[in-house]
Amino acid sequence: MKTRSFCKRVKTTCAPEFIDITDWVAECVAESQIANGFVVVYSKHTTAAVKINENEPLLLDDMAGFLEKIFPRDHSYQHNNFEIRTVNMNENESPNGHAHLQHLLMGTSETVPVMDGQMQFGTYQSIFFIELDHPRLREVLVQIVGE
Repeated sequence: MKTRSFCKRVKTTCAPEFIDITDWVAECVAESQIANGFVVVYSKHTTAAVKINENEPLLLDDMAGFLEKIFPRDHSYQHNNFEIRTVNMNENESPNGHAHLQHLLMGTSETVPVMDGQMQFGTYQSIFFIELDHPRLREVLVQIVGE
């Protein structure tokens, strides 16, 4: 059994932002020289997600609208009340309760089977790194395990 790990820094520009990282993950799988196993794609952040879905512009707009409808940015969240919040605060803290709650729906990682050195996708599947908070530098990890 072999394991290979990769890390990519992603510069986001807005939120929500759906960044297709499928080609990069495929390059990691190829470089790993692991023919059969699985690849895990993982966000190191609680306000940025990793999901598999279709890369179709109107659908991406619909998904962004859905996230805003379920957990709107301008809603009053306790997490955003810096007068009473005392935990996990930093100098540049942003009011991002909506992003944490959106992340609950989306999740931190995806796992894709690898067979004969290729990720096994359906016709329209792509891997997205999804910014939910605000533009900044982020990190996404890929780990390929197999033989």
